[in-house]
Amino acid sequence: MYLGIDLGTSELKTLLLDPERGVIAQTGRKLSVSRPQPLWSEQNTDDWVVALFAALDQLAATAPKALRAVRAIGLSGQMHGAVLLDAADAALRPAILWNDGRSHEDCAALERAVPDLQRISGNLVMPGFTAPKLLWVRRREPEVFERIRRVLLPKDYLRLVLSGETATDCSDASGTAWFDVARRAWSETLLAACGLDLDSVPRAVEGNEQTGTLRRELAARWGMREDVIVAAGGGDNAASAVGIGAVSPGDGFVSLGTSGVIFVVSNAFHPNPANAVHAFCHALPERWHQMSVMLAAASCLDWLSTITGSAIGTDLIPAAERLSDAERETAPLFLPYLSGERTPHNDPSARAALLGLVHGHGAAELAYAVMEGVGFGLRDGLTALQATGPAIGELMLVGGGARSPFWCQLLADQFSVPLTLAEGGATGAALGAARLAWLADGGTIVEVCSKPLTLCRFEPDATRQASLEVRYARFRSAYAASAHACS
Repeated sequence: MYLGIDLGTSELKTLLLDPERGVIAQTGRKLSVSRPQPLWSEQNTDDWVVALFAALDQLAATAPKALRAVRAIGLSGQMHGAVLLDAADAALRPAILWNDGRSHEDCAALERAVPDLQRISGNLVMPGFTAPKLLWVRRREPEVFERIRRVLLPKDYLRLVLSGETATDCSDASGTAWFDVARRAWSETLLAACGLDLDSVPRAVEGNEQTGTLRRELAARWGMREDVIVAAGGGDNAASAVGIGAVSPGDGFVSLGTSGVIFVVSNAFHPNPANAVHAFCHALPERWHQMSVMLAAASCLDWLSTITGSAIGTDLIPAAERLSDAERETAPLFLPYLSGERTPHNDPSARAALLGLVHGHGAAELAYAVMEGVGFGLRDGLTALQATGPAIGELMLVGGGARSPFWCQLLADQFSVPLTLAEGGATGAALGAARLAWLADGGTIVEVCSKPLTLCRFEPDATRQASLEVRYARFRSAYAASAHACS
């Protein structure tokens, strides 16, 4: 058996995988995000540990035999977060998360300090990345900065708890703005620009490598073997790719989770920082990927659900689906920038908006507008990827939003690209983490990283694309106008 642990933003998930690639058991624990000031997004590391122990305690109670058979653990998690530890490996402050936008000024300062930054890292430095967060801490919380012994990424803090080891993988390290992505190694130049050195960061290895073993006391607590391997794992999107078998050039997926991602695999490093495209290492050796990222995707529907008091799956999406084509064409436009935006705008100050509201609009029109607006935001990212990346024939759908066939079809129409829904797509990152554990235990990529069974295929509907093109043009103009109005 192999155990995958995925530390998401809103939930920690665990998954047990058997040697026949079957999912034996799953657990999850919800997590909350603190937003104490505008643009801030934080979580307490203690909450992660409580969630981890509760999830594994549940597995030990409900699937003890399977847990005893676990040979390796793989880790996945939200990227870019800054976990600041002192000399005793205690957290100095709450972790600053990927969707935190406070360090915009520090991004500019880092670019000035290292004019060669984009060439080294292959990426445009953004407030969500780890490096500018450290500059912000040095500038605004100097007493905290002086006590920093090491900086870890979120999933790697769980590695420290589970094994006592400090390590990360190349895919997660790629999102720090301290990593030389082409060389798959830390850049001393970029670290020094933030007042850090190689001792401040964990060793970086490939995602399918061993990084240690489970602590004996934890193995005893959960009834597990004492020689359980802890694999390096991967950042959430790279792990999701491994989970769905996206490991060859041209393979890719669309993730409709808290954030929205379009991910495409390549066998070479293809940076495109001008369009805020992420060019990162994959979680497997000798592979890279390009990625467009929008900061709020399915979470936009969560927001609408909260303010309307309507359930997403039973109220909002079915209501949007019942709208006629004419009603959709006159629905409001939604700019999905509840948390600012990355690709292609790199604009933490971008703001969400509903445009064109009238008395006749209700929850159904708002739900459609939100789903469409998220799709248009993703299309902006797809256009940026297509400018320099490998050819995209079709994309697989993963994440919670992919549970809606209506939304899947709408995205296919907006992208003009076929989309497929595969078995187990919603378990992507945790499944990928379990697969990386299997690889660390000696499995081969061909054996372990198979593609799942396709359940449904969504072909673009040409009859709806003309009206969507009109609305997309208005969407693009609305962002430009709103960006000017908010500046």
